[in-house]
Amino acid sequence: MEKASPDCPYPGCFFCVMKEGNPNKRRASILKFFHELPSQDDDGQVLPISGLWNTAMAHPNDPEFIELGIFECMAALIWKGLKNRRWLSHDQNIYIPYYAAHIIGSYTMNIEEFAERAIRGGVIPPLVELLSGRLTWVEQRVAVRALGHLATYASAFPAVASHGEILELSIQLAMSSLEIVYSHFYQFVDRRLSYHCDLLTRGMGGVEMESRKAEEWASQLQCWSLQLINCFAFKPEFLPTICKPEFLSKLPGMWGGLVNENSPAGIGLLRTICHHKLGRGPVAACPSIIDALCNIARSSDDWQYMAIDCLLWLLQDPNTCLKVIDKAVPALVDLAEISTLGDHKKLGDSIVNVLQECIESQATGRNSISGRVKEEVEELLSSRQRLKWEKNMPKEDLHIKQAAALVVKLEGNSLFSSGNISGAAGKYSEALALCPIRSKKERVVLYSNRAQCHLLLQQPLAAISDATRALCLHNPVNRHAKSLWRRAQAYDMLGLAKESLLDAILFINECSQSTDPDLSLRQNKVPDYAERLVKKQMRAAWLFREAALKHGSVHCEGDVGDMCGQDTDDSEWETASESDIGNDGRDEMGDDICEWRNGVERKEKYDKSLMKDMKHGYSVQLTEDEA
Repeated sequence: MEKASPDCPYPGCFFCVMKEGNPNKRRASILKFFHELPSQDDDGQVLPISGLWNTAMAHPNDPEFIELGIFECMAALIWKGLKNRRWLSHDQNIYIPYYAAHIIGSYTMNIEEFAERAIRGGVIPPLVELLSGRLTWVEQRVAVRALGHLATYASAFPAVASHGEILELSIQLAMSSLEIVYSHFYQFVDRRLSYHCDLLTRGMGGVEMESRKAEEWASQLQCWSLQLINCFAFKPEFLPTICKPEFLSKLPGMWGGLVNENSPAGIGLLRTICHHKLGRGPVAACPSIIDALCNIARSSDDWQYMAIDCLLWLLQDPNTCLKVIDKAVPALVDLAEISTLGDHKKLGDSIVNVLQECIESQATGRNSISGRVKEEVEELLSSRQRLKWEKNMPKEDLHIKQAAALVVKLEGNSLFSSGNISGAAGKYSEALALCPIRSKKERVVLYSNRAQCHLLLQQPLAAISDATRALCLHNPVNRHAKSLWRRAQAYDMLGLAKESLLDAILFINECSQSTDPDLSLRQNKVPDYAERLVKKQMRAAWLFREAALKHGSVHCEGDVGDMCGQDTDDSEWETASESDIGNDGRDEMGDDICEWRNGVERKEKYDKSLMKDMKHGYSVQLTEDEA
C-alpha cells in the first residue's frame, strides 16, 4: 500500500491512493486496498467506506471499482461486522455494514453485468443476514434495497431466489417494518442509537428532523420490501407463498415510499398478483381487498389505474368474476367515461367492453348475476347508444334537449336553496336524463350538484359515485375542485382517511391554480375547512398510527391523541357549501402541505357544521355553475 501523505494521519489512506497520478499504480493500489481492508483493524476505516458510498451514489455506472473487487470487499466487511462484535463496536465501525450494503445496492441499481459481478463476489449471503435483522433496522433497509435491485435482473434472480428465506423475510418485513422503526427508534427519543440519528440526519437535525426522517426511512423500508416481493410475484411458483390472507389483506394499506414515486406500493404488488390466474383466486376470496380496490379505483391516488386493472382482470376471469362482480361493477360503471389516465388511453372504452363481456358471459352461465348489477351495466350501455344517436341528431334538437336540462337544473337549484335537498337531487337526475351525453361540462355540474345533495342526505356512497363521475368527465381528469371536495367529505364520512386526504390535498392544489374567484386561494391561504380536514386525515393516516396504538404511547411534540389519530371531538364534520369556498383560511398554507403529515399541531375544535346549521334553518346556497 502506498504511504499516506505527510498531512494524513492514517497509514495506507484510500484518499491518498486516489490522488496517485499514475493510472496503473492507482489501480494496483486500489486493488490492494480492497483486498486488505477487511483484514485490517486500524482506526478510521469508516472514512474510506463513506467516501466509497458517496462515489457509488454519484457514479453508480462507473465500472472501475467493480473490476477492482469492491463487491468482494464490501461482502467481507459485512461478514466481519456480523461475526466480530468487538470490532463493530470499536471506533466508528458500527457504520461500516450499513455503508457496505448501500454501496452494493447503488452499484447494482442500473447495470445487469454489475449485478452478476456482485453475485460472484458473494454479496447475497451477508445481505440475507442483514435482512434477517442480525443488526438493526437501518441495515435491513439497505439490505432489502440491494437485494431488490439484484432480483430485478433475469440473470441474477435465480441466485436471489435460491435463498429460500429471502421471500419469507421480505413478507414479514413489509408487514412489520413500520412497527419495527416506531418501537426501535421513533417511540423513545432517549433510547435512539446515536449512529441511527447520524445516518438519518447526518448531524444536521434535532429530534423533530430525526422523527421526520424516521418516517421516510420506515416507508422506504416497507416499499423496498414490496419491490423485492414484486420480483418474486412475477413467478407463479412463488404465488402460494405470497398469497396468504394475512399478507394480502394488508397490501391495499401499504402506500409506498414518501419520496419513492416509482415504488409499486401494495397496490402495485396486488396488480402483479392479479395478472396471474393463481393470484386472482386468493385476492377474490378476500372481500376487504375488493372493497379497497374499488376505493382506490375511485380516488385521486397515483396508482388508481393499477386498482382498475385488478378489477378488470378479476371480472374477466370466469373463476373469480362472480365473487367480485357485485362490488366491482358499480365502481367501474362510475369510471366508464374516463378518457385517458396516465399512459392508459381510452380507458373508459376498455371498462365498458369488459363490463359488456362480463354481463353477456354470465347471462349464459348457470349462476345468474344480480338484477341490480345487470341494470347498472345496461344503463351504461344505453347511454353509449344514446351517444351514437346524438351524432345523427340535428343540432337544433340537441340544443332543445340541453335547454330543457338547464330548466330542470335551475328548478333543482331552487329546491336546494329552499332546503328541499331530496327534491333537488331528483331534479338533477331528471336533468341528467335530458342532457345530451356529449355535453360534458353541463353533466359535470349536474353530477357534482347531485353529489352535494347526497352528502346532505347522509348518503356517502352515492356522493362518491356522483363525484367520481363528474371527475371522470372533467378535462383534465380528476381536477374538478368542487367534486374533489365533495368526495373528500364523503370518504371522510366512511372513515376512509387516505382517500379523503388525497382528494382534499388535490382540492387545495386546484384552488391555488383556479381563476374562479370563488375557489382561488387569496393571499396564498388555505380555506379553514379544507385545512382542518387535511390535518384530521393526516392524523388518521399517519404512518405510525397502528404501531402507536398498539404500543400505547407516543413521544413527540404533539398530543398523544393527535399523533395516534384519536379524535377527542365528536362533532359532525362540516359539509361546506360553495358559498364558504371563497372565505380566506385562518392559517397560511406553508411551503409544503406534506409538513402536516407528522400531525404535530394540536387538533382544532371544529367551529362550523353545515349539517347542524341546516337543522337550525340555516340557508345554504349552491355555488355558481361554471361557465
